[in-house]
Amino acid sequence: MQHKSSNISWQHSMVTREDRRERNNHNNCALWFTGLSGSGKSTLAFALEQTLHARNIASYVLDGDNIRHGLNRDLGFSSEDRKENIRRIGEVSKLFADAGLFVLSAFISPDEKDRQMVKAMFPPGDFIEIYVKCSLMECEKRDPKGLYKKARSGQISNFTGIDGKYDVPGNPDLIIDTEKMTIDQSLAALLAYLEERNYLASC
Repeated sequence: MQHKSSNISWQHSMVTREDRRERNNHNNCALWFTGLSGSGKSTLAFALEQTLHARNIASYVLDGDNIRHGLNRDLGFSSEDRKENIRRIGEVSKLFADAGLFVLSAFISPDEKDRQMVKAMFPPGDFIEIYVKCSLMECEKRDPKGLYKKARSGQISNFTGIDGKYDVPGNPDLIIDTEKMTIDQSLAALLAYLEERNYLASC
């Protein structure tokens, strides 16, 4: 995206990523949870946050609805606004990760190009795409916010999975099938992935 501001330059901190990792005594990265509404993205992200907190690992959840209450309250759900929504969250996620945290971003993020745009913001290994897999039928059955019912009745247009597309990730780092796995099983799979790759190891 082209800058609208001129005469700006990036200011470098005297505190390095390595300094923050040493102080926190753990690694850092961005976990990007993508999937249909009702698939369990936020549930899983908040469960992981609670577990990491219990292990003295600094983390924070960026949830789609929560972000639209503040930072992105000026955005709607057009294709352009969705893209800008994801771009902003990508930038915020990058800042959180750079600060030494595990940032858990839970967004439908239906467009594969938008997800790849965010991934490109991060150094290799700092971005983990997690596809929270769940069939449309099951998500619609759960319908925790009543959104599918509204979409079916025409009260909501361009709703992902109904009249809006969702690009299934072509090569996610991890797939969590919440239709087959319980929350405990899903959480265990997430932790195993992070532990096997030394993200949770002490520095």
